[in-house]
Amino acid sequence: MSSTLFKVTIIAAAAIFLAIFLFIVAPPVFASGDLVGAFAAGFVNPYASGYSSDVLACWVILAAWIAYEAKTLDIRHGWLCALLGIIPGVAVGFALYLLIRMRQLGEREEAA
Repeated sequence: MSSTLFKVTIIAAAAIFLAIFLFIVAPPVFASGDLVGAFAAGFVNPYASGYSSDVLACWVILAAWIAYEAKTLDIRHGWLCALLGIIPGVAVGFALYLLIRMRQLGEREEAA
């Protein structure tokens, strides 16, 4: 896979997720104003709980990776991706982190 196709794929996946998230989740959250209740609703049954637990674990792994690479590879601005991993979601934060990482590592290769 070329880097261009990779970038297009992750941007499209993040954008589609964000559109679905905004269409499905945002209206009831804004109507109720209950952000904690919206988060807790992800655990209403065993199936939703399993998926929500997976998402939370993925966010922790992403945050650990971001923190690790900030120290070892000096990847900057990863903290923003960790925040975006909370709201709207890991798909957006992860995609953005990959793009930031690719750009910064590419710039270093070009400078070397």
